[in-house]
Amino acid sequence: METQPTSSFVFVLFGGTGDLSMRKILPALYEAHRAGMLAATSKILAVARHEEDRDGYLRWVTEHVKAHVAKRGIDENAWVSFIERIEFVKIDLGNAEDFALLRDVVKDLPGIRVFYLATGPSLFVPICRALASVGLNENARIVLEKPLGYDLKSSNAINDAVGEIFAEEQIYRIDHYLGKEPVQNLLALRFGNALFEPLWRREWVESIQITIAEELGVEARGIFYDNTGALRDMVQNHLLQLLSIVAMEPPHSMDSDSVRDEKLRVLHALKPIDALEIGKVAVRGQYHSGVSRGNSVPAYATEPGVKQNSTTETFVALKVEIENWRWAGVPFFLRTGKRLADRVAEIVVNFRAVPHSALGASALRAGANRLVIRLQPNETIRLYCLAKKPGEGMNLSSVHLDLAFDQFFKEGQMEAYQRLLLDVINGRLALFVRRDEQEAAWKWVEPILNEWAAAGKPKPYAAGTWGPAAASAMLAQHDTCWLEEEN
Repeated sequence: METQPTSSFVFVLFGGTGDLSMRKILPALYEAHRAGMLAATSKILAVARHEEDRDGYLRWVTEHVKAHVAKRGIDENAWVSFIERIEFVKIDLGNAEDFALLRDVVKDLPGIRVFYLATGPSLFVPICRALASVGLNENARIVLEKPLGYDLKSSNAINDAVGEIFAEEQIYRIDHYLGKEPVQNLLALRFGNALFEPLWRREWVESIQITIAEELGVEARGIFYDNTGALRDMVQNHLLQLLSIVAMEPPHSMDSDSVRDEKLRVLHALKPIDALEIGKVAVRGQYHSGVSRGNSVPAYATEPGVKQNSTTETFVALKVEIENWRWAGVPFFLRTGKRLADRVAEIVVNFRAVPHSALGASALRAGANRLVIRLQPNETIRLYCLAKKPGEGMNLSSVHLDLAFDQFFKEGQMEAYQRLLLDVINGRLALFVRRDEQEAAWKWVEPILNEWAAAGKPKPYAAGTWGPAAASAMLAQHDTCWLEEEN
């Protein structure tokens, strides 16, 4: 892992006492600090309205953030020096005078200015305008968390307003799945090796699955989730971004626009889902009560904050087609949901069977050769193939080759947020979503949203299962099935 320190910066964290700051952002900055990757003069300036002063905020950090850092092991000396980097400003986002105070604090701190908006999207535009009113938008970088809007219209409204204040090259729309190590290794696997790229096309690939499954329900996010749903929350951003990475053409270089140009071409090539076909290629579900990890769990409809008779989907499965030369005729199956049987995120590339087998029927079965890129809970890349079982006769069995990065590379892997935050600080945009990518994704998703808004209730599925039976039936029509194996 690189240990070259970044340039000096001031990292201004709006929503400094929020859940995302506690679980992801501050722990990621600590890990970078411990690894010697942050310039000595750099500062973290937390912005919130729930603490009175720096001492109070540091007590909050010690109580809430340290526990998340300790999961990976903590160096007490590094923790003490990390705490010394943190400053605090109490701000009421509706008070312009408070932003003048922020300006006065920031102007005395050296380095590149990064503003991270770990807030709800309704605050993005007011914060950006307030920053501009005191001149803090100049030569700065702004990081926007998802969701960026509720639909194409609202997304464009936010992008238009933020774009009046910050240039596109100053805007970092974050999707943390793009920062995961296996996604980076997928690019290395495809474009750094002669072995895989010739196979990465319709002649050799039968189907591709992308799954992001969660065991948890909506927890305390019922009000937010009931107004969002799985299609907006996961498909429009995470799943379509992963699809773009998997299906993109080789870029001429790894600079930001070259990579994002190729992802955009994939999004433009997505076959629109016709209203008459939606029942065949799109499944939406909502979890009912069930059992998860041996415990009884409630139905979505009874979760706090969920409207009575809600039709919000907690599960989505889609069959997607890409209308270009490389992928014509290859189905891409996307799946995400809450209260499923396991927590897993993975990409499964199923290669075609051999055209003729002298070794028996097992060599002709679908999925005999497949590549599984697992993003969570453990990050691995595994290649499955057939081999002869020991003993008499030619009996074949599935075996796999593991790309065990932790054995080849002794340095610890970066968490996704750590990598992405360092990219922001260093001015690297390749792993962030460009506006035209976001618009293309919304344009493709919106017809599905409109159809579902006019339709009846989602299909029920028991919590702790893999979703509605219709999702499996959709794959069965293509003589395949979801990969559902033990971690």
